[in-house]
Amino acid sequence: MSSPVVTEIILHRASRILEVAFDGGERFHLPAEYLRTHSPSAEVQGHGPGQRTLVWGRRYIKILAVEPVGNYAVLLRFDDGHASGIFSWQVLHELGRNQDANWQSYLAAMEKAGLSREPGGKRKPQA
Repeated sequence: MSSPVVTEIILHRASRILEVAFDGGERFHLPAEYLRTHSPSAEVQGHGPGQRTLVWGRRYIKILAVEPVGNYAVLLRFDDGHASGIFSWQVLHELGRNQDANWQSYLAAMEKAGLSREPGGKRKPQA
């Protein structure tokens, strides 16, 4: 099976959605917050197993730019200064295909850690 190839990328600035279409016919609408919190960068993923960082407080994050990296990826520049994750076509495809499960796992991890999607900080501990 060949690797997926992106055929179209549209940044919808107002809704903060990156729309990505693939040569196999799939089309995904990926929120900026989802892409930022699931960035393939070492800052988020860590440098080895078990080192992933839980990114929080990014509910209103915006993608400022989508820059091509060769013919295989894009670099996303976010308004919080993050610009170190190179999103290959394979990564974008996997993020699209697994979006619902990834997002539910993320929300559960945030809840467990007592963190908020809202900018500004952690939630108060529950009594």
